[in-house]
Amino acid sequence: MSRTLPSEKTALSLLEVAGCSKNVIEHCKAVAAFAVKIAEGCKRKGLEVDISLVRIGALLHDIGRAKTHDVDHAIVGAQVAEDYGLSPSIQLIIERHVGGGIAEEEARKLGFPEKSYVPVSLEERLVAYADKMVDGSTIVSIEVVVERFLLHSHIPNSSIERLMQWHREFYLCLE
Repeated sequence: MSRTLPSEKTALSLLEVAGCSKNVIEHCKAVAAFAVKIAEGCKRKGLEVDISLVRIGALLHDIGRAKTHDVDHAIVGAQVAEDYGLSPSIQLIIERHVGGGIAEEEARKLGFPEKSYVPVSLEERLVAYADKMVDGSTIVSIEVVVERFLLHSHIPNSSIERLMQWHREFYLCLE
């Protein structure tokens, strides 16, 4: 596969070929739809955003769930994306979408390769945010998401603060 973005059809096919369940694929479709809606709002507000990258990155963000449902599905998924010849920008969206981003210190505690897994680009942040706001195939409130984060004592406050920052940033784009 070339280093350009795959089509939506090809992205969905990659999820199937990788072995993602129907539920994971439906979740990815819902995240992509919500992420694109936010991205279009961002564009209307004058932000420069690659809507195609958001769409395809969101569709593929959970490709690692074909192999594991642990938090490391992001690292596994980034490797799958690399093996399929997907662009580095897609690989980064996949690798950095978990939680509210995983800082280098937290990555060390989780046994990940030591680096930051915090979304950097607008597209990375947008997909990570949309993923948190979609439970299964249903969009939920920020209060539900924060409550879920608080139930997991291993999620650092910095991740919750980052999520809230994304919410302030992207919620305005939905108006």
